[in-house]
Amino acid sequence: MPSDVVFLLQKLIRIPSVNPDCSPDGDGEAAMADYVQKYLEESGFSVLQEEVLPGRSNVIARAPGPDNRPRIMLAPHLDTVSTAGMDLDSFGAITDDGKILGRGASDTKGPMASMLQALSNCQNLLENLPVAVDFIGFMGEEASQHGSKHFAKHHASEYTFAIAGEPTDLDIVNVTKGSLWATLTSTGKAAHASQPEQGDNAILKLARALDILDRKLAPELTKYSHPILGCSTLNVGTINGGKQPNIVPDFASSQIDIRTTPSLHDDGGALAVVEKTISYQKLSLKVVNPHENPPMEVPDDNIWIKKLITANPKSKTVGAPWFSDAAHLNAAGIPSVCIGPGSINQAHTKDEFIKIDRLKEGVVYFENLIKSLESGSC
Repeated sequence: MPSDVVFLLQKLIRIPSVNPDCSPDGDGEAAMADYVQKYLEESGFSVLQEEVLPGRSNVIARAPGPDNRPRIMLAPHLDTVSTAGMDLDSFGAITDDGKILGRGASDTKGPMASMLQALSNCQNLLENLPVAVDFIGFMGEEASQHGSKHFAKHHASEYTFAIAGEPTDLDIVNVTKGSLWATLTSTGKAAHASQPEQGDNAILKLARALDILDRKLAPELTKYSHPILGCSTLNVGTINGGKQPNIVPDFASSQIDIRTTPSLHDDGGALAVVEKTISYQKLSLKVVNPHENPPMEVPDDNIWIKKLITANPKSKTVGAPWFSDAAHLNAAGIPSVCIGPGSINQAHTKDEFIKIDRLKEGVVYFENLIKSLESGSC
């Protein structure tokens, strides 16, 4: 297995792991899970793959040493978004200015490589630490977070702290927004386009309703603010409908994304606000397949955040508008944060990259954490 984090990341990038929920031709996480399992077994970990969906598993790697001690986890996700529009031949390539290219370089194979390399470098320490440092690789983060939800349901009581691997420039993201994804549908009556008055145009009904929803709901969301995260927000992301120009459409749909602050979550959540607005405004919309993710907020004075800053004094706590696996772990009772090398600004882009010097700093960051556990009380 690679002994250098650059070589390791190149290998990880070249293993296809596109989430099939993001792309119909996605390969899934199986090959990535197999590689990570073998890597960690060679570093002395006890590893199993726990199936979450058919052919798609979380990797659960327990550090060598006694079981009767507190456990924390380093927990990146195994999947990526689609590679559509990218130059696949360049995956893993190194540029003249010191960047590694490819899908996942930043989100989140770069953070995963730095975690894996740090665990390998410190494998002689792990067995005798007063706290076990495990590695958990989650499937399905890029859509629905099935992996972290499943893990939280079955294993939350086993852990005292979690670090989700995400590109945070090695800052500690301890506050994040949650989200609501939902489909809004409108129905009408089909008719020949030469006689539109005999039909009921579902696209026009949807467009008018969305306009009202935006004008009425957006101001309501601004009431739910946070000193770091700002306000809850609404985005209308997609709209679909109709079969061909000469038919009055009888169905139309739109997908919305609401980013939620802790106060909105505590007040019943975004779905309740959407449904209340639809009802009050008498809009001809139906909410279908709502999927709500919780926001996350871990206090700055959490003992593990203090340990992280002690081990890496340049690190600081910050907030982020996005959500991650950490939110589901935190909601299940495991104080959780996001940390990793790389920039979120590079995530999901067609020229995704991570700087090699930041990748190596990530290894040092996690090594410092592991080494700090030798002398500290945990």
